[in-house]
Amino acid sequence: MSLTSIMNIATTGLQAAQTQLRVTSDNLANVNTAGYVRKIADQTAAVTEGYGAGVDVSRVRLATNRFLQAAGMSANADAARQNVRYELYDQIQTQFGDPSGDGGFFAKIDKLFASYATLGESPTSSAARQDTVYKTQAMFNEAANIAAQIQTARQEADSRLLSAVDTVNPLLEQIDKLNKTIAAGSIISQDVTGAQNAQQTLINELSQYMDVKIETRANGGVTLRTGTGMTLVGDGHAVLSYKAAGTVDSMTAFSDIMVTEPNGTRWPLLDGVSSGEIRGLIELRDTDAPAAAARLGELTAKLADELNRAHNANSSVPAPTLLSGRNTGQSLTTALTGFTGTTTITAVDSAGVIQASAEIVFSGATMTVNGVAADPTTFLATVNAQLGGEATVGFFDGQLRIEGQGGNGVAVADDATSPSSKGGRGFSHWFGLNDLVSTTTPTFYDTGLTLTSQHGFDTGESLTFRIGSASGARLRDVTIAVPTGTGTMGELLTALNDPVGGVGRYGAFSLNAAGTLSFKAYDSASTTLSVVKDNTTQTPSGVSMSQLFGLGETGATRAGAYSVRSDIQSDPEKLALAQLNLSAAAGTSALSKNDGRGGLLLADAGRKNVSFAAAGGNSGGTKSLSAYAADFAGDIGGKASAAKTASETATAIAQEADNRRNASEGVNMDEELVNMTTFQQAYNASARLIQASKDMYDVLIGIL
Repeated sequence: MSLTSIMNIATTGLQAAQTQLRVTSDNLANVNTAGYVRKIADQTAAVTEGYGAGVDVSRVRLATNRFLQAAGMSANADAARQNVRYELYDQIQTQFGDPSGDGGFFAKIDKLFASYATLGESPTSSAARQDTVYKTQAMFNEAANIAAQIQTARQEADSRLLSAVDTVNPLLEQIDKLNKTIAAGSIISQDVTGAQNAQQTLINELSQYMDVKIETRANGGVTLRTGTGMTLVGDGHAVLSYKAAGTVDSMTAFSDIMVTEPNGTRWPLLDGVSSGEIRGLIELRDTDAPAAAARLGELTAKLADELNRAHNANSSVPAPTLLSGRNTGQSLTTALTGFTGTTTITAVDSAGVIQASAEIVFSGATMTVNGVAADPTTFLATVNAQLGGEATVGFFDGQLRIEGQGGNGVAVADDATSPSSKGGRGFSHWFGLNDLVSTTTPTFYDTGLTLTSQHGFDTGESLTFRIGSASGARLRDVTIAVPTGTGTMGELLTALNDPVGGVGRYGAFSLNAAGTLSFKAYDSASTTLSVVKDNTTQTPSGVSMSQLFGLGETGATRAGAYSVRSDIQSDPEKLALAQLNLSAAAGTSALSKNDGRGGLLLADAGRKNVSFAAAGGNSGGTKSLSAYAADFAGDIGGKASAAKTASETATAIAQEADNRRNASEGVNMDEELVNMTTFQQAYNASARLIQASKDMYDVLIGIL
């Protein structure tokens, strides 16, 4: 071997050791840099014509463990998803208060019923009346506040989605730019590990927003895809677009987050993302929060309805001069159809003595009034004739009104053995003649309408449904117009279920015996229905179709729609605590201020079984208000606890995955110091070889 060969080999060793020291120094400098992946310089023996020619540094690469990398990004995406769900759901749970304490929302429901029980024992106490009315209003005020806070949490989630999109787009752009830098450097065999490390840091950040998969490109760089294969970075980068809703309420229809792939293809992002902060925000906004709002709406509605049921069975003393019912949204004929049992309308003087009465016995579509046959078309005339001018009954714009004449008051009472009933509500209750709690929206959706009933909407009015997938992405918006024809519910149902112009491809609407309109998807696990826009107005109620039937998330809006009747708030003496005694002897009072049976009936409202509709993932069923409230409290507390546990577990798993990844990919100080010593010695040895070769050259030249 020639001296030149020795010097050349030593030079390659010197250069290799220098490269290794440069890599080691870079690693040591970044020992505390988050996300830094250590560099490795791969050495190979150089061979020329079968002889050893020293050493080559074939490449400088990152110590990336693809398996641990994928596991770490997946764990971090799930942690981000669970953390944001817990963070925002905890805000919702906090509004309800401690389910096990006595100061929370649910505890106040039981306290309210206890207040009515106390009032039933002392009906003449003005202070007790004032306190009970105040607690009732405070109860509905708190329900409205909680409902508003739930929507605030949804609005925050929606705003954060926009922020996430605004963050993701620059990340994708920078990752794509680094792809080009890495590819260009790889072609000319440059060290591109600095760009690769920077790119990996960006990918790590991206993985917190969505689950991504990495594919290494043959020419350098990476291809990023979502879990279902949507291309985020490849030959170019994708662009996400989203328009936040702004102010959010229960009926808000949100836009899709769209992703435009590098090739120009547009997809709903939610079809390709199953984890990350974006998925967590979507789940909170579209699933968790609406479920809580729906159950709160159902509980509040039933609370109001049961208080009204009890209050309509009572009367204040003296009796009110006017009973004005709710707007039923129906004609009198439709409203009266379906009643059974017996009720009595009375006119009483200021002393509570009955001056006139009209006993109404319902039988299908007909009735008798004090034994006189009548039907819906002659009902008003017959009742008024039997009341003999002591009181008058009228029906105006969907509302039944009973007004005392000549200073008389009016009261209504059902028969004790055969009470009037329609859809489980008595005559006064169904018409809302003496409601304690008033509302701006329908409280119940069992309308009593049949297929032959008039629906009351004008031809051409329309509403738009959104058919969504299980992922939350929009499948289709369907706009349905009120059909021409005779205006029956049957015609409306046919239009709704039309497979071309309606929702018939995805499910079917049906009208049950109680007049409740409901939608059932053919595949309930993967199809959802919501209301995007409702331009319908029913005559005479003035409510929309979605409000009348509780379509979409309308039921959740009820929580903020209730208040104690304004005249009762102003004068608690108008609180109905007495019960009309239809058996009172002629000339004696049928009402007494000392009668607190109505208060006890209001107190019992919390213990009587009520039929709850399915809401917020709860199947509903028959149970008492107190039991439903307790179940709801447990559900809210359980979900909050589960969200916390899921967050803590996901965070722990992510931390463990990061630790394992760092152990494999990160910088080990001891190892790098050993490498530094080793390569320093190798450098010195190569330098000594060069020096030895030089000395030998000098001797050889001296000989010559």
